[in-house]
Order: sequence, then structure tokens, then C-alpha cells
Amino acid sequence: MPKPWTSELIKKSLGVQKCNGSIDAATESLPLEEAMKIAKQKAGDGHLTGRDLKAQTREVIGTCVSMRVKIDGHWANDALEIIAKGEWDERFN
Repeated sequence: MPKPWTSELIKKSLGVQKCNGSIDAATESLPLEEAMKIAKQKAGDGHLTGRDLKAQTREVIGTCVSMRVKIDGHWANDALEIIAKGEWDERFN
């Protein structure tokens, strides 16, 4: 897997050494704009397959799902649904 790993960039953005990984104790919340910033960096390195920023950000949020990291206070799966519905489209411009 290409370095830096997406999970490492997420932890760096959150300012934590490790995410707790427990659904009950999950408190980390990454702003959507930070996820977009990570996506831009990873895409610039050629590590993402999405055709645009929205798709690339979804890839980063997919990593947040497994890390139990919220996006703007929403569970990552819910954030992916919000993006799919187009509710945050203006934030990708």
C-alpha cells in the first residue's frame, strides 16, 4: 500500500496517535474539508482511483468507516449517504 497511508493522514489531521476503534467510545470527528484535503494529497500522489474530488473524498471516508471516525459529527457511512444524495455538493466546488 502506498505511503503515507490514508489512515495515518487521518490520524494526523485529528491530532491523535490512535483512534479508539470502539463504536461506543468513538469520539473523533473529521471535518469534510479535512477529508477533502487528504483526498487531494492522495490523488496528487496517484494513490486514489476516483475520477473527481467527490469520488476521491468518498474513498478517504471509506477508511474512516473502518477507523470509527465520524465526518462532521456523522458516522462515516451516514456521511457517504449524505454525499450520495448530493446534500454536500456545494462543498466540493
